[in-house]
Amino acid sequence: MKRLTVIAFSIIGFVSIAAARNATVYSPSGDLKAMLTDNKDGEITLTIDGFDKTLLPTSVIGLDIQGKPQSKYIKSIKKGKTVSETVNSPFYRQSSFTVSYNPMTIRLSDGTAIELRAYNDGIAYRFVTNEKDSVIVNNEIAKFAFPADSHAWLSYSTNPEKPFAMAFQNFYDVTPLKDAKEIPAFLPATIDRGDNVKVTLLESDLESYPGMFLVANENGLNAKFPNYPSATDYYKWRRQQYVTEEEPFIAKTQGTRTYPWRIFAVSTNDTQMPVNNLVYALASPSRIADTSWIQPGKVAWDWWNDWGLAGVPFKPGINMETYKAYIDFASANNLRYVILDEGWYDGTKGDIMTPIEELDLQELIDYAAERNVSLVLWAVFNVLDEKLQEAFSTYSQMGIAGFKVDFLDRVDQTAVEMTYRIAQAAAENNLLLDLHGFYTPTGLNRTYPNILNFESVFGMEEMKWSPETVDMPLYEVTFPFIRLMAGPVDFTPGAMRNASRTNWKAVYNEPMSQGTRAHQLATYVIHDTPFTMLADAPTNYTDTVTLKFLSEVPVEIDSTLIVDGIIGEYIVTARRDPQGRWWIGGQTSWEPRDITLDFSFLPDGEYRGYILRDGPNADKIAHDYLKENIDVTSQTTLPIHMASGGGFVIKLQN
Repeated sequence: MKRLTVIAFSIIGFVSIAAARNATVYSPSGDLKAMLTDNKDGEITLTIDGFDKTLLPTSVIGLDIQGKPQSKYIKSIKKGKTVSETVNSPFYRQSSFTVSYNPMTIRLSDGTAIELRAYNDGIAYRFVTNEKDSVIVNNEIAKFAFPADSHAWLSYSTNPEKPFAMAFQNFYDVTPLKDAKEIPAFLPATIDRGDNVKVTLLESDLESYPGMFLVANENGLNAKFPNYPSATDYYKWRRQQYVTEEEPFIAKTQGTRTYPWRIFAVSTNDTQMPVNNLVYALASPSRIADTSWIQPGKVAWDWWNDWGLAGVPFKPGINMETYKAYIDFASANNLRYVILDEGWYDGTKGDIMTPIEELDLQELIDYAAERNVSLVLWAVFNVLDEKLQEAFSTYSQMGIAGFKVDFLDRVDQTAVEMTYRIAQAAAENNLLLDLHGFYTPTGLNRTYPNILNFESVFGMEEMKWSPETVDMPLYEVTFPFIRLMAGPVDFTPGAMRNASRTNWKAVYNEPMSQGTRAHQLATYVIHDTPFTMLADAPTNYTDTVTLKFLSEVPVEIDSTLIVDGIIGEYIVTARRDPQGRWWIGGQTSWEPRDITLDFSFLPDGEYRGYILRDGPNADKIAHDYLKENIDVTSQTTLPIHMASGGGFVIKLQN
């Protein structure tokens, strides 16, 4: 492969470039090049080249600050030496990782600056202001000029009338940009640049600023941001806050600050995509000095199965007997947590400090603690925020471990600020968080490691009401390549009612998954998920082999790699846990697939374990699977058949 010529970073300090109006930075490997230029129209443009092609054609970027001149030019640059750093990453897909990049700072004529970094697996830039007083940002300009015939994976807003008010859950429209809908798409978005080279757009370190959306047009993808809210109101149900009026600008913020990173993650093979670490690497470091109290874990969950216990001598529901049964199940099966989801307080009143009469919360907390289980409470974002210190102090002292916070459904500046307030207050009270109805993660789990998981995915809950046309197996072999770049995902797996393509239907009270039992189990390996649900009712986990796997599969991971896969077709993920065991999971779409699993990724030695794979009749009876013992080394290759909507899981140890 031809490499770009690397410019040596030997000159340190600011250099006037009045004559040369461009600044160029190369990745340490020399494979990627980013160039900033000021054009004759007074605009700053960005171009990215790599792997013998232009990855991002010349594109206009800018920060429109009220009172600042629109026209600007490059005033000076500062080139830096190559930086290599090891990032400690607790509760992430690996315990630590190393990144290297070449940095550059470009000063502009209006007093702002651009920080530009070239990594071996991507390019990132952000704006910097140094103003004494607060500033109003009218808009941020990003006109990414990808060619109209470029294929893209775009997740559109599900609310065309108010596109910035939605839960960040949708399938991908895989389409040439010229045929894309003119509906804002939320990040990440992936662009195919040919020869298997893909560019994925992400953001990191989103603080006190709105999130970026992208709108396709004949010129590529243009950034669009929600405006700053000027008035809000509440829905009667859940007392969820929503925006009713907006300012004509996107941000009102302090004048001296850095802005979010804009990331172009570059992959030359689809297997590189799910393990790209740039979002985490570019986020602000941890603001929690001691993380020893944070405990990832698996969760017995009530809502998806509709409190659906069977064969019990009481009426299941939001009551003491039901939650004690969930606690007993969790205790018996190595599950650290039980969630009390929506309904433990009266949502119509929004009174988070008063549990319903049917629950004695302290008694439940004590009952769980005696069985080495902790409870997590559900809450609406703004309802919690309005009682933040009181709620966190009270429930932490009672023994609650954390909160599942839901229905933010926004990413304007004030919504982001609310998230940071909640994260900081939770950390101060030793409480973990699971964020639902939430925008795509932007590295906040690095800044606040007590945030263990995020939704922002078309997850298993959608199986309760989706039409028969929904294609979850296709989505499940697509989103890990794109969405996992941004951070962990709370897909809420664990369905024990598994259905083939022709047998599946939406049933709210007794929901089922699409695909085979082995496919469903593989989600626990394929997804980055340090706080993961067992979504089905405890009384539905009657298969002892399945339950043993779910009890053992780890949530703490030392390393992750994608062994094989093609976006939209199949994926095979391998993870090593802190005990040195290996867990391998594979999934296919509705297309049956034969693969040969190459174990060359294993360190030297002999490994023994088992495989749970689709049974001979799994294409008709989706819960059909086989368990087989296996012995392998790094020299072993193993043929595996995955049925329609199928998969497999493997456990190995030496």
